[in-house]
Amino acid sequence: MSVITILGYEFFRNALLAGVIASIVCGVIGSFVVIKRMVSLAGGISHSAFGGIGLGYYLGIDPIVGAAGFAVASAAAIGHVRNTAHQNTDTMIGAIWSGGMALGILFVYLTPGFAPDLMSYLFGNILLVPFSEIVMMACLVAVILLSVFLFYNQLVAVTFDEEYASLMNINSKAVMIFLLVLTALTVVVLIQVVGVILVIALLALPVAISREFTGKLGHMMVLSAILGMIFTTGGIFASYFFDIPSGATIIILVSLVYLILVISKRIKEKRKVFGT
Repeated sequence: MSVITILGYEFFRNALLAGVIASIVCGVIGSFVVIKRMVSLAGGISHSAFGGIGLGYYLGIDPIVGAAGFAVASAAAIGHVRNTAHQNTDTMIGAIWSGGMALGILFVYLTPGFAPDLMSYLFGNILLVPFSEIVMMACLVAVILLSVFLFYNQLVAVTFDEEYASLMNINSKAVMIFLLVLTALTVVVLIQVVGVILVIALLALPVAISREFTGKLGHMMVLSAILGMIFTTGGIFASYFFDIPSGATIIILVSLVYLILVISKRIKEKRKVFGT
């Protein structure tokens, strides 16, 4: 079957569009996440969203709406505890991570009738995203990008140095919670593409690759978004042609490129040391 024929299918065009939308927001928010070194924190938020998915099924509402509510609430709670209680961050992330997953399983168990298929939420299936959900993703991404545009300077200041930001009369604690909430909304967008479990890789790895080529935040965002589009598009085509899971294929693709880059960089450093 030719590429032209495949592009004639609405579900495939929807998948490509969802991948592009997710890649854009992933490049922007992922850059803040990687530079701020809060990838594991983003992982805690993404897994806590599973509790919202289970709650959505239990209450009979859209599971993604439930995931959004749970993820935002978790992000706000993490930010508040981080600012006030000075708890061990790893312990706090572990509690949010496992607690969210446990609540999701519990709500699904309590849901009357047949147990819903959760595989698409755990590992993603971008080939099944309907156009109505793409519209919702686009609206969410528009809100996230507008928020970043309006508060860009504050977000950058807090990302690089919270204490310096405070000296510049920026409410660093509030801005940090705001950044976590934006990360939570980005996680919700990415759940549609790669699922709860694989979100961290798509959020972090394109940025980690682009960081090897540029140190400027703006350039990093643009390059990460372009790389994200390449990886999601490549993963979608590979998933379709080989009849394999789309979310896992996208993550394997981006992971392979990252590993090749790291190994080649290591070899270059060794050659430089030994003068070969």
